[in-house]
Amino acid sequence: MTAHARRERAALWAALALILCWGANFSVQKEVFAALTPGGFLFVRYLIMPVAAALLLVAHFGTRWPRLPRGELLQLLKLGLTGHLLHVGLVTYGIHWSTAFSSSLILAIGPVFTLLILRWHGTERMTRGQVAGVALAVGGVLVFLSDKLLGAQWQASGGDLTLLVAAAFFSYYTVAAKPLIERHGGVIVMTYGTLLGSAPVVAVSAAAGLQVDWAAVRPMIWLGTLYAVLVAAFLGWMVWGWVNAVRGVARTAPLMYLMPPVAALVAWIVTGERYTAIKLIGAAITLGGVALAQFASRSRADAVRDSVPPVD
Repeated sequence: MTAHARRERAALWAALALILCWGANFSVQKEVFAALTPGGFLFVRYLIMPVAAALLLVAHFGTRWPRLPRGELLQLLKLGLTGHLLHVGLVTYGIHWSTAFSSSLILAIGPVFTLLILRWHGTERMTRGQVAGVALAVGGVLVFLSDKLLGAQWQASGGDLTLLVAAAFFSYYTVAAKPLIERHGGVIVMTYGTLLGSAPVVAVSAAAGLQVDWAAVRPMIWLGTLYAVLVAAFLGWMVWGWVNAVRGVARTAPLMYLMPPVAALVAWIVTGERYTAIKLIGAAITLGGVALAQFASRSRADAVRDSVPPVD
């Protein structure tokens, strides 16, 4: 086996391990949020994340970090607020109110929002296949949520709607970050956005964070917190970037559709979450619609533009 083939195989295994990690993270986060409250988790997360970002910058650039123009720093601040305060903040509360499977499925429709944002900006015209995919995904979500809506499960339904808004914010983040990533690379955009976006999250979540009795937090909850913050989010982003560099975005992006089934399986095994036939049918329709909307583009490059991993 050639060195290139070994790297390809290693990247595939790394991608599959990462999908498992992300899928399991929904169940992990629900346990952590129940113990710390969503606000308490956000508070401690954004005390940890800036330290991790600074260490990554030191590893890449030493103590002489790249200096960026004031205009680009303002853009990175906006990205930090969108990606961390709005997206991650809403995702945290949405997952807490909803279920692991619902959370993973709704966040997977991000490519649909990205396509609609690009169409709204006038940078991409939608093909008939993409329009059909969007309609199919919307119909699938309605089928998936129908049991909650008909059963008046308002907290879970509210969590799902919160996650829909969060997915839209991440799609905006994806589109807005692309020019900066092309100019400066993913590491700078991620780390600077994290450093600039963390302080507002800490300020907003401080009241909830200070109410947590941190001395009484169980070791397993601390372990779950570090797993969610450093392994699934921070390290996961870097691994996904390496996988895309080795395998190519077009071959890697479809693996993201494995995440909801993995999240469902883990939640079923670990937390005893159960699924009706309507839910499984709705999930299949939704993922099929998302795949059609994403891959029915005129070109292969357009089809995979939304392969950036989640910042949460």
